[in-house]
Amino acid sequence: MKTEELSDTDFQTLAGFRRALREFTHFSEQAAEAAGLTPQQHQALLAIRAERGMTVGELAERLLLRPHSVSGLADRLERLELIQRRPSAKDRRRTELDLTEVGKAKLQSLSEEHRAELRRLRPTLSGLLAEL
Repeated sequence: MKTEELSDTDFQTLAGFRRALREFTHFSEQAAEAAGLTPQQHQALLAIRAERGMTVGELAERLLLRPHSVSGLADRLERLELIQRRPSAKDRRRTELDLTEVGKAKLQSLSEEHRAELRRLRPTLSGLLAEL
């Protein structure tokens, strides 16, 4: 199966899209650090909140990390009082991670900033995606 050759415009669009993604990533890293978190800690809080709680194994899958790495990450978040461990309501043998009120407040503030930045980037991203 032969593929269509990419044009100069295709390469420009792909480069522009990669740049826009990198701009957002850079913004996100800076915002997390300004809030006293590492980007990985921010991503963990966001994943936990999105699912309304999850196990270390599930969080490892979501973050594309090994469970033992995420266990250490969870320990640090727990020491910062951003998450808590609790027995699963479905299976008492499992422990789930959930946000504390402090974690929820920190994530709320960061998420508002991220949503505003994505809204700012929307025209650029939409235009680039339309070109693809």
